[in-house]
Amino acid sequence: AYDIYMCLVGSEMCIRDRGTTRDAIDTIFEKDGQKYTIVDTAGIRRKGKVYEKVEKYSVMRSISAIEQSDVAIIVIDASVGIIEQDKHIAGYAHDAGKGVIIAVNKWDVPYKTTTSMQDFVKVIRQEFQYLDYAPIVFVSAKTGQRIEDIVSLVKNVKENQQRRIQSSVLNDLLLDATRITPTPLVNGKRLRIYYMTQVAVVPPTFVVFVNDPELLHFSYKRFLINQMRQNFNFEGTPIKILARKRK
Repeated sequence: AYDIYMCLVGSEMCIRDRGTTRDAIDTIFEKDGQKYTIVDTAGIRRKGKVYEKVEKYSVMRSISAIEQSDVAIIVIDASVGIIEQDKHIAGYAHDAGKGVIIAVNKWDVPYKTTTSMQDFVKVIRQEFQYLDYAPIVFVSAKTGQRIEDIVSLVKNVKENQQRRIQSSVLNDLLLDATRITPTPLVNGKRLRIYYMTQVAVVPPTFVVFVNDPELLHFSYKRFLINQMRQNFNFEGTPIKILARKRK
């Protein structure tokens, strides 16, 4: 019923002894003619640490919220830093192909783990290497600092998730990419890529037709994805590339 769903997940929503909400709470608002629904999810723990039945429900509800959302906002507590739970939760959103934004909250507190945004960004990029496409925003829920920036980012990420690229443009990019870095030679057999086309959005998904799908290793697939990011605006969204054998 609403245009964009976004969910808030992260370590701040996972600390039970601070009175964290057990159920997800939906908040609906409108900005600049765009309707949004925020799902502030209940906390998620590793399966081995879920004891109560009500917490098991909370885990299912939170995962469901991620799956139903368009954009997941990973909230990191600046006073605590990145914990394993943050990585665990972010993995759900990434694997589900959702748009991802990383929000560092409590940037106003004097006892945050670092006083430099650049230093914190480096730590985030190191710890969340698979989320190198996710924009990072430093906010304070207490003072309202940069909170509105999140809404703008959510809208942009949603648009990027729905971006479509013409096949002719994709194949021009593919030709340039293979000139920059030739396809790999595996056990005496060279990967040949004949054609690329987009088959889906949310997340943007592309199929490359090759002589042997087994020859398209992760490293070269990663190279192609990086080339696409350099040429098109896919900030905030994962990209999937599937290999198919040309008949």
